[in-house]
Amino acid sequence: MGIEHTDVEDLLRDAAPQVLGTLVRRYGTFDECEDAVQEALLAASVQWPAGGVPDNPRAWLVTVAGRRLVDQARSDISRRHREEAVAAMTPVDHLVAPAPDDDPRAADRDDTLTLLMLCCHPSLSPPTQAALTLRAVGGLTTAEIARAYFVPEATMAQRISRAKQSIKRAGSRFEMPAEPELTDRLRVVLQVLYLIFNEGYTASSGTVLARADLTREAIRLTRAVHELRPDDGEVAGLLALMILTEARRAARTGPDGELVPLTEQDRTRWDADAIRAGLALVAATLPHGPVGPYQVQAAIAAVHAEAPRAADTDWPQILSLYDLLSVLAPNPMVTLNRVVALAMVHGPRAGLDLLASLDTDPQLAGHHRVDAVRAHLLEMAGDRGAARMAYQQAARKTTSVPEQRYLSARAARLGTT
Repeated sequence: MGIEHTDVEDLLRDAAPQVLGTLVRRYGTFDECEDAVQEALLAASVQWPAGGVPDNPRAWLVTVAGRRLVDQARSDISRRHREEAVAAMTPVDHLVAPAPDDDPRAADRDDTLTLLMLCCHPSLSPPTQAALTLRAVGGLTTAEIARAYFVPEATMAQRISRAKQSIKRAGSRFEMPAEPELTDRLRVVLQVLYLIFNEGYTASSGTVLARADLTREAIRLTRAVHELRPDDGEVAGLLALMILTEARRAARTGPDGELVPLTEQDRTRWDADAIRAGLALVAATLPHGPVGPYQVQAAIAAVHAEAPRAADTDWPQILSLYDLLSVLAPNPMVTLNRVVALAMVHGPRAGLDLLASLDTDPQLAGHHRVDAVRAHLLEMAGDRGAARMAYQQAARKTTSVPEQRYLSARAARLGTT
């Protein structure tokens, strides 16, 4: 009996990084394994909707991808001269007879965290580590990653391709790194998980506001890192930030999938259990050791979570936290968020004055959030005409359909005069 194509897509998206991890652990050829996994995913997307999902989907994908690797290796050898084939026999034997755990049950082993560490190999630059992990572990498309980093898609495609080749040349082993290398990789790992979560919580493009598969995976991986480093305040801070933010998911959209801003959300729909868990993490983390950017962002999310109504939000405390965050991790997006907090404490004109400093920032050039924030502050200031134009401009720039509809609706609400 067939199943819905969307159900297959969700299943494949969840399985892809785990299957890739299994293949890389067995065969140790990152770029070839990713190509083989993509072929297996394509085969599944064609066969499963009509023929049904196999009893062990991950094992099926591992088997099909493994066969692709073996077939490709044999094909490569057949095109070489005899002496080249002899020289290449060792890796081919490894493909034909992989590690002893090559049985259907071994496919259930989750190597995602080890794959995450491999993608953050020290031979790669931090931006490249993040891009490769988003592609291989997070399942984002090259276009989505390019938008996250504000670079052209072609540039990001080249960066990811070079990253896979660099890992291959480095001869890296598929295993969890030992200290102190583990600590060195952790910072980039957290950045990657943060980006995966953000893309999932507010999709940069498409017809849906959020991608629950990405937020779930980001939280799952962050929990795994937290288990590995339970005393690291920034790991706990990132996990708390994700949990507290995800707790608002049910209230972020209306009956027709429309975006509902934070100030208008029905807070009774927030996940109370998740909020308690997130607040407990924040309380356990902040008093101990040096405070980092993720802990500060978690504290900001905690202030929002503790307010029973939007009117009860402690905006002076949030502004103070953004002041601290601006020192710990200064960047245009932090400034943009601080603009809103400043406006809520000192009025919209104060926010607009600070926002003007971002107009020439190359990282935010053309970003719809700048226009959206400006529109919101102009509306607060009573300048309806300018606010309407800013909302319209923001709607034209975003590639997210729910955001386009929301921004267009805000503009329409302000009338035509």
